[in-house]
Amino acid sequence: MPNPKKQTSAAQSTLIKSPATSAPRPFPIVGIGASAGGLEAMEQFFAHVVPASGMAFVVIQHLDPTQPGMLPELLQRATAMPVLQAKNRMKVKPDHVYVIPPNRDLSILHDRLCLLEPVAPRGLRLPIDFFFRALAEDRREHAVGVILSGMGSDGTLGVRAIKEFGGLVLAQEPSNAKFDSMPKSVIDAGLADIVASTDLLPLRIIDTLQHLPHAHSLPPLSEIESVAQKSAFEKICILLRAHTSHDFSFYKKTTVYRRIERRMAIHQMDKIGAYARYLRENPQEVDLLFKELLIGVTRFFRDPASWAYLQDTALPQLLTNYPAGAALRAWVAGCSTGEEAYSLAIIFREVQQLLNPLGRFTLQIFATDLDPDAIEKARQGFYPANIATDVSAERLQRYFVESDNGYRVGKEIREMVVFATHNLIMDPPFTKLDILTCRNLLIYFDAELQKKLLPLFHYSLKPGGIFMQGSAETVGGFTELFEPLENKARLYRRSGRPVRQVEVDFPTRHLTNKTESLMDTKPEPAIVNLQHLADDLLLQQFSPAAVLVNATGDLVYISGRTGKYLEPAAGKVNWNIHAMARQGLREEISLALPKALRTGERVFCPKLHVGSNDSTLVVDLTVQPISEPAALRGMAMLVFSDVVSAPPATDSAIKRSARSNPRVQELEHALAQVQQHVQTLREEMQSSQEELKSTNEELQSTNEELQSTNEELTTSKEEM
Repeated sequence: MPNPKKQTSAAQSTLIKSPATSAPRPFPIVGIGASAGGLEAMEQFFAHVVPASGMAFVVIQHLDPTQPGMLPELLQRATAMPVLQAKNRMKVKPDHVYVIPPNRDLSILHDRLCLLEPVAPRGLRLPIDFFFRALAEDRREHAVGVILSGMGSDGTLGVRAIKEFGGLVLAQEPSNAKFDSMPKSVIDAGLADIVASTDLLPLRIIDTLQHLPHAHSLPPLSEIESVAQKSAFEKICILLRAHTSHDFSFYKKTTVYRRIERRMAIHQMDKIGAYARYLRENPQEVDLLFKELLIGVTRFFRDPASWAYLQDTALPQLLTNYPAGAALRAWVAGCSTGEEAYSLAIIFREVQQLLNPLGRFTLQIFATDLDPDAIEKARQGFYPANIATDVSAERLQRYFVESDNGYRVGKEIREMVVFATHNLIMDPPFTKLDILTCRNLLIYFDAELQKKLLPLFHYSLKPGGIFMQGSAETVGGFTELFEPLENKARLYRRSGRPVRQVEVDFPTRHLTNKTESLMDTKPEPAIVNLQHLADDLLLQQFSPAAVLVNATGDLVYISGRTGKYLEPAAGKVNWNIHAMARQGLREEISLALPKALRTGERVFCPKLHVGSNDSTLVVDLTVQPISEPAALRGMAMLVFSDVVSAPPATDSAIKRSARSNPRVQELEHALAQVQQHVQTLREEMQSSQEELKSTNEELQSTNEELQSTNEELTTSKEEM
């Protein structure tokens, strides 16, 4: 074995024992998921695992349940580590490889493997997700998930759980895989920390784990944080706020530190100051850290006992307050990719159909999150096939439509939910709510911020409204604001009894005028030299007249003499091309400008007859959309070129012209313009129709925020 690998092995052994006390440490357990084409990928992977790495490996592959398992013998050829077929209650040891047996589900509890009878029918089993979830809960930050070649999306939900508990996720480079569906699913979901070929993955795991701190062996953060570390941490928060407009200084410091340390380990950095410098030099890393901090871990009907109590007890009790029916409102704060919002819609629909089949009750759900990418996925309402582990077959058939190796939320449920980006800390809340869920979000905020948000939630709910939290959250010292319905389910009812005066700190966001920063109308001072003077002379005397306009037609810049083509309209000054264009140009510009901006291609309108000072000019119009430089992106340049008069017409042409009817020519020209206008409108309608729904949702969200702000002002006025 080469020396570098021996050195790596020696360094890696520190993952198992503390140098100071020699006490055993929790060793990393690497779960490896593979399907079609996975044998070759796993052989390449284990061939590059260094001896005595201090890690244990558990292999989960889709196996034929009717055939005996030969995988241990096949993998033993590629590694010197013992390769064993997993048995029930088998203790996991470092530097061993364990393989799932056929026709079994594999789990883990306190480092012991557990074999279970499969519940799902053959063809619908998702053993990788099943084991990865158990591994994440059992080993937390010491869990490592690796996704290799395979078909489908098994493993995506499992690695999401590993990310939630601070573990490490790696995926095989799709171009290196025989079947790239499984690794691509993880990568497209934004869950892969490292993407590499199978021969490099083992070394990347070792290098990354070496740079991760062992939290259980370190003193409290306040004792180890030096002045330099505090300064670097503050710089990182400033960079995040400047780049994303979101302030993470309100989050729990240990949580943010842990996410930063993960990124540092991936880049093999040991000092937070070096990472702060790396962030300043690489803005794309700021985006990756932002995504790391916003990792949305959720699934359909998470904590089933809570949803069961909501369906069986809490919701029916709430609906009894409205004997004649009502339009209820709910807010799902921190909805991530939408699973929780759709779960609430399904539960409500089932309760409604049970209590009132005629449908006198309706529910409007506002689902919000800080991450715009997560909101976009939630709006699409499409989820991989492995949601079958969380959603019953009956609900899948009733509320989902199967398509493209996944499930799409049905129209009945989709129309109940409005998704919008929303900053819980800075944006006004939704109000007059009957149901409010904020699950597994407050645990990431510090105590001071929680003390501000809980009274805000109380203000947002109607008396008797339901408040739902995550399994690890409580209402803290605000027990007089929320009455527990079920402590284990973390369900509360907004208290209706008089309580002590609680100050509600309404979020506010101060918006800056971006228009002024995007376009500076003051020209930069020109450098006076011969070249500059020559360029000015060429532009004034020999270049065609042109104007630069924005998307709405407002003039931004004028070059050359444009008086023959543009004329200020009478009345209030209006520097818009549609108002200033002379007769003959106005109609063509109204069609050509939107088309050029929409398609991104040049539009040429030849031989336009333009009325100018009691005469007629023949003009060629060119509309050129601009994509570079970035400061002018979205604008268009309109160039006017005079056309040299045509030679005198022949006698026969004059006779044909005399025989022609001018009125007919005018009508034909008008008809052509109308047809072109109709075609343009049709194209614009098709392109904008897809955006209407999301735009409508944003408008509804904005309306709710405005209503909340108005109520805030009314409340303040009454208090004054």
